[in-house]
Amino acid sequence: MTDYFALIEDETTRLAELATAPQTPLPTCPGWTLADLITHVGTLHRWVTHLVTTRRQDPVWSRQVPNGLAEGEHGDREWLASGMTEMVRTLRATDPDTPVWTWGPTGRASWWTRRMAYELVVHRVDAELAAGREPVVEPAVAADGVEEFLDNVSSAGWVTKRLAALEGVAGTTFHLHATDTPGEWTFVQEPGGGISWARGHAKGDAAVPAPAADLLLLVYGRRPADGVTVHGERALLERWLAAARL
Repeated sequence: MTDYFALIEDETTRLAELATAPQTPLPTCPGWTLADLITHVGTLHRWVTHLVTTRRQDPVWSRQVPNGLAEGEHGDREWLASGMTEMVRTLRATDPDTPVWTWGPTGRASWWTRRMAYELVVHRVDAELAAGREPVVEPAVAADGVEEFLDNVSSAGWVTKRLAALEGVAGTTFHLHATDTPGEWTFVQEPGGGISWARGHAKGDAAVPAPAADLLLLVYGRRPADGVTVHGERALLERWLAAARL
């Protein structure tokens, strides 16, 4: 089982180490620089700490929670690390089943621990790609990250609206098959914009066999579909991926 606290700490350290050129543009986050990314991630840390500490039961968004920065100011590596440390301390001290508002399913504090782990994995990848590095995600971590994405995508209203508007995609079945660690997933696009998914092998209108890290980066829009093998309806898969980006 993935140690999400250790993953959060490790990924934050790796991200901070990459923050040597704050004005570096991020190809995977158009319009953002590395400084914007650091500020975004550190703001999320403080947001989660606020949600869990206050046992918030109704929505409040990250921009509504003070992050300790002046208007227009960007966070630095020390600011990033301090926010992560406080968030991890808060989550460790909280019963995982504590009710708290989440934008995804469960409505429990433990949801935020897993969510922030993969928020950091994906954004560390953003920083590495901007630096011209080939990102590495351990297969077991990546496979769990694929499931975390599938668990949450139907709860993201901004995504389901885009998926519901896609023509000719409702009822389409997609299959992902990790080739370097146990993991196969089949999901169906529902008419209302959500998906239903299950583990296991099945036929799909589009199927992708690839290392788990490539599958994770694919569903998060960090790896293009033309960079992996696709059996079946590649165009349908590409349209779905463009609309499903969290």
